[in-house]
Amino acid sequence: MEKNWLVIVALLFQIIQTTPAQNESASNSKLKDAYTALQSWKSAITDDPLGTLTTWAGDNVCSYNGVFCGNPQNSTLPSDLVVVGIDLNFGNLQGTLVNELSLLSDIILIHLNSNRFTGNVPDTFQSLGYLTELDLSNNLFSGSFPSVVLSLPRLVYLDLRFNEFSGPIPDNLFTNKQLDAVFLNDNQFVGQIPSSLGNSQASVITFANNKFSGDIPASIGNMGASLKEVLFLNNQFNGCIPEGIGRLTEMKVLDISFNSFTGQLPNSLSCLKEIEVLNLAHNKLSGVLSDTICSLRTIANLTVSSNFFSGISPSCKNLSASGNTIGCDFSSNCLPDLHQQRSQPECNSLLPSGLNCIRISLTTPLSCG
Repeated sequence: MEKNWLVIVALLFQIIQTTPAQNESASNSKLKDAYTALQSWKSAITDDPLGTLTTWAGDNVCSYNGVFCGNPQNSTLPSDLVVVGIDLNFGNLQGTLVNELSLLSDIILIHLNSNRFTGNVPDTFQSLGYLTELDLSNNLFSGSFPSVVLSLPRLVYLDLRFNEFSGPIPDNLFTNKQLDAVFLNDNQFVGQIPSSLGNSQASVITFANNKFSGDIPASIGNMGASLKEVLFLNNQFNGCIPEGIGRLTEMKVLDISFNSFTGQLPNSLSCLKEIEVLNLAHNKLSGVLSDTICSLRTIANLTVSSNFFSGISPSCKNLSASGNTIGCDFSSNCLPDLHQQRSQPECNSLLPSGLNCIRISLTTPLSCG
C-alpha cells in the first residue's frame, strides 16, 4: 500500500484543537507529563536568540509556541487533550534532546529543522509509539545512526540530513515497512548500503554527500512498486549499475553522479518509463550512449558528463543538438564529433580493463512491455 507522508501532516493539523482552559491543563495527567517534559527540555536549551521559547511558561502547554494539542490517536471518543506535535523549525535553538521527552507518549510529529541541537537521540524515544514524523535536519547531531528510531512502529518520515552522524547505517533500517521517506544525505555515514534495501517500501531515499562505498545492492530492483526518487550522488560507490534497476518502473529521479561506477549502461534502463531526471555524471562509465536512455519518453534532464563514453546513437546525438527542449549534458566524454570532449590522450589513459565491471545478470530477463 502506497503511503504519503504529506497526508500525515494534513491529518495532524486537522486534529489540532483549541487551547484548553487553565483548569483542564491542571487536571489532565497527560498535560502534566507534557509540562514536565517541556520544562526539562527548556532547561537543556542554552541559547534561544529568536525568543522562540518565551511563551514556554506556566502549565498551559497547549499555548506554548510550536506545541500543538489534539485528541489521542487511540481514542474515538472525545477525551482530554494531549500534545500531538512539536514544530520548532528555524528556531536557531542551541541545546540537546532530553530523556523526559519520552513522556510525550501521544506525539505524532517532531520537527526540529534548522536549529543547533547537538548530541544524539535519547534511547527513551522508543516510548513514542505514535510518532509518525521525525525531522532532525540541519542541526549538529553527531555519533552513530540513532538506532532508537528503528523501534518506532508508526514512523513514516525520517529526516537526518545535514548533521554530523557517522559510521555505518544499520542492516534493519530498510525492513521497516512503514517508512516512506528516508533522508540521510550530508552526514558522514560510511560503509556499504545493506542488501536489505530491497525490503523497503519507501518512495524517497537520499544517500547523497556521505562516504558510502561498494555496490548499489542488486535488491534495489525489488522496490519497483514504491521507489520514485533515490540519490546516491557524491559518495564512494563503485562497480556496475545493477541490471535490476530497470525494475524501478515508478522512478522519477535517479542520481548516481560523482562516484566511481564503471562498465556499460545496462539495457534495463530503457524500462524506466517514468524517469524525468537521470544523472550519471562524473563516473567511469564507458561504451555507447544508446537509445536505452535517449529514447526515454518522460526524460526532462539527462546528464552523462565526465565519463568515458566513446559511442553515441543518432537519437542521443539529436538530444545534444542545440534548441532541444530536453536538458542534456554529454560533455567531457570521448564522443566523436561532439564539442567539449576529453582529449584523445585522456581517453586513452584508462585501459579498457579499468573501465569494466562484473554485472550479475538477472535470473529472469526484464521485459519492459
